[in-house]
Amino acid sequence: MSKKVLYIEDNQDNMSLVVWILEDEGYEVVQAWTAEEGLELLARQSVDLVLMDISLPGMNGMEATRVIRADQKLAAIPVFALTAHAISEERGRIAASGVDKILTKPLDEEELVEAIRDQIGT
Repeated sequence: MSKKVLYIEDNQDNMSLVVWILEDEGYEVVQAWTAEEGLELLARQSVDLVLMDISLPGMNGMEATRVIRADQKLAAIPVFALTAHAISEERGRIAASGVDKILTKPLDEEELVEAIRDQIGT
């Protein structure tokens, strides 16, 4: 049985690339275009890991991660932040939201896959 990853991303190109990479590695990918949609999906189905874009319309990825961490049913799900914000001050704020790992865009395919494998296996 394949592991399920929820990817919350508002950019079509990023979404397509990551879905292609992960499906090629045997993961099932559930897609959400906003943090609010992602949180609704988490309320209805279980996933093994969340990939969270930080810059989202409406609720941003840091706020959504805090919501996940505050919910006893969801708090243990690993959350990886995907962000173009690489400056240390911003990384500190992202880390403080409760993410397990920060991956910088543009994504390194091998780094992404290795990080997911290390966290949840294949």
